[in-house]
Amino acid sequence: MTEESTSVLIVGGSLVGLSGAMFLAARGVRPVLVERHRESAAHPRAIGYTARTLELFEAAGLVGIPEVPPTFQLRRVRVESLAGRWLEETDWTPRLATQDTHTQAPDDAFSPHTGAAIAQDKLEPLLRARARALGADVRLGTDLVRFEEDADGVTAWLKDPDGAERVLRAAYMIAADGNRSAIRAALGIERQGIGVIQVMRSVLFRAELEHFQRGVSQFEVEQPGLDAFLTTYGDGRWVLMFKDDVERDVEALRRAIAQAIGAPVPFEILTTGRWELTALVADRFAKGRVFLAGDAAHTLPPTRGGYGANTGIADAYNLAWKLAAVLSGESTPKLLESYDEERRPIAWLRFRQTFARPDYARWADDATRATRIIDPVAIELGELYRSSAVLGAGPELPDARRPDEWRGQPGSRAPHLVVQRGGREASTLDFFGRSWVLVSSDPRWSEAARAMHAQVGIHVEPIDVDRGLSQEDRGALLHAFGIDGKGATLVRPDGYIAWRLTGEVPTAVATLAGVMATVACPVRRPAEDSD
Repeated sequence: MTEESTSVLIVGGSLVGLSGAMFLAARGVRPVLVERHRESAAHPRAIGYTARTLELFEAAGLVGIPEVPPTFQLRRVRVESLAGRWLEETDWTPRLATQDTHTQAPDDAFSPHTGAAIAQDKLEPLLRARARALGADVRLGTDLVRFEEDADGVTAWLKDPDGAERVLRAAYMIAADGNRSAIRAALGIERQGIGVIQVMRSVLFRAELEHFQRGVSQFEVEQPGLDAFLTTYGDGRWVLMFKDDVERDVEALRRAIAQAIGAPVPFEILTTGRWELTALVADRFAKGRVFLAGDAAHTLPPTRGGYGANTGIADAYNLAWKLAAVLSGESTPKLLESYDEERRPIAWLRFRQTFARPDYARWADDATRATRIIDPVAIELGELYRSSAVLGAGPELPDARRPDEWRGQPGSRAPHLVVQRGGREASTLDFFGRSWVLVSSDPRWSEAARAMHAQVGIHVEPIDVDRGLSQEDRGALLHAFGIDGKGATLVRPDGYIAWRLTGEVPTAVATLAGVMATVACPVRRPAEDSD
């Protein structure tokens, strides 16, 4: 039996697994990814990807995905049929009585991206190609038979497409094997939540129906004998989802599609599916050297907020930089504890926000329905991490805020601003996403970052905002980070703020070294009396 080794084994080659392979490879880690299927699923499944997800893709060099216009809104309407009578439009987030949109910055001011609408079966090949180009070993048609974990790593028995078995030894394993994760079950990790809320059947078909849409892409079809959900993938493919678990023959499917359209339009049936809408969050996202990501860690029903696939992709990004830091010998494995600390509360936040909204409120308990509804841009771009890898994010702070309300709060994502660099417009997010970064307008902090490197062995890239930025951009950046002329902000390799000092400190080197000793878990500890 062939035996080989790798630093990270990823089990599951859908969106989250492929994203994880790409993110790791972009940081110099060459994982092995195994997926039991030989190609993407016939059903397109997910379609909506948020601005934050596109930021993460861009950080790994995956660019060029067509984006929706800044004015795009995902609209849903109750109808008798697509061509028939339209009843009412429903919102994902009800407008709050105290919400004053006139005094708020527009949502598209917070990211250089707007989001994308691309079918999963078209996105997965792009992720696969990029991961391979960066050095990931992606193996389709390869099944995990079993695994064993010990103090030093994970041994996995794999079955190749030709049926041959091989043994692979990995330092760490990521379970991205979906809602019915066999790895999670083998680890004995339980889940909490609502469980299965509905079983639905679906039929995917192709038809030219764009002229019926009027700018709307989701339809709740309600008429005698048909209670279904109709939506488009924007490429001529539509899916009709039945709110029952009844298997229909081809003729029954054709009648239902014709009813939903409400006009004599030709169509072609492509495939069918069966869906379990579940809402569960794992009790822990890590056990030993195995980490859960995506649906293996949390499952949420499809939402207009994009809380399913996008949450899983963010899991993979959070985990990738931490694994890379540990595998490079810079950080101790203690850093990995912050993965569960940070991502599991986010899963629960999005769980509660899903069931506080009208689309799913009927399945929730009274406490969840009473949850304060948070602005979608706050959930997507303003969630707060509280963990051992962040200093200064206390329990008194809200779970999420709009990005401009944080003003550089540790635990929040570093703010996006458009600045002039080298004679062209750029996003401040371009400063981040590769290494630790120290932002300040005091040159002593730049000197401290270089001196600190010799102590802890972790490179921190100093950015002196007085250099290369106009006075206007410099002032806006310092304001966005909430630091004055003597302060400094430490940003992690994932673009989240780990620490901030708003005033002057007499011992910059020792201060920064002490901060890094906490938030980066360096293998090399700083000397206590250094400056």
